Amino acid sequence: MPAGNSSSRAAWLLRQEFEPGNLGWLVNPFYFARHGLLKGLQEFFPQLTGDVLDVGCGRKPYRAYVPATRYIGLEIATPSDEGSGRFADVVYDGRTFPFPDQSFDAVFCSQVFEHVFTPAEFLAEISRVLRPGGRLLLTVPFVWDEHEQPRDFARYSSFGLRAVLQGAGFEIIASRKTVADSRALFQLANAYLFKLTRTRRRSMNLITTTCLMAPVNLAGILLGAVLPGNADLYLDNIVWAHKAGPGLG
Repeated sequence: MPAGNSSSRAAWLLRQEFEPGNLGWLVNPFYFARHGLLKGLQEFFPQLTGDVLDVGCGRKPYRAYVPATRYIGLEIATPSDEGSGRFADVVYDGRTFPFPDQSFDAVFCSQVFEHVFTPAEFLAEISRVLRPGGRLLLTVPFVWDEHEQPRDFARYSSFGLRAVLQGAGFEIIASRKTVADSRALFQLANAYLFKLTRTRRRSMNLITTTCLMAPVNLAGILLGAVLPGNADLYLDNIVWAHKAGPGLG
């Protein structure tokens, strides 16, 4: 952890949540999931240009990686500004995106689709606000525990995700599987430990992570480097797709 005042340490810790660096394994119980997702997304971020809509933007953790001319974060309206909606540019009712047809060149939707109970309607809204040939960068878990209960509705295999997207009129250009090796098992172990040990005190959670979960991360790093991969067991799907029709490449 870098030296410095408390504000710089807090900023560093916050960055490790979604952008874990060389020491991220010491403080992030979801190190493999976050590291693998960011590494996979960086292949496609340079192509998110023009007008970009981030659906389910949360804190917009990847905004700095996207070379958009206009970047709009969209979230479901919450009863107070304590939820992720306080970081959004626009909030909505959870059904209809509040934008005219063909408003965006690209849509980015990361780790949201599993929380959508009506996927066909959701994808229809994405298609509606995309211009012809518009691009969609979508991530969704394959192997993960239930989270953000009770709004956790689905897990998608690579085949299921392809079928759903093609049924909604999207052409799959590329798909990737993140952490498709033994590290997935170590990540699941830490997800288990995290739910057993987490408290309301951030300082206590950090101590527990460093003492209990960081060794699991380290073991995963070492064994992941020598054990063979397994393309059928992985953490997340990343899909790059285009809306059917002429337009952007």
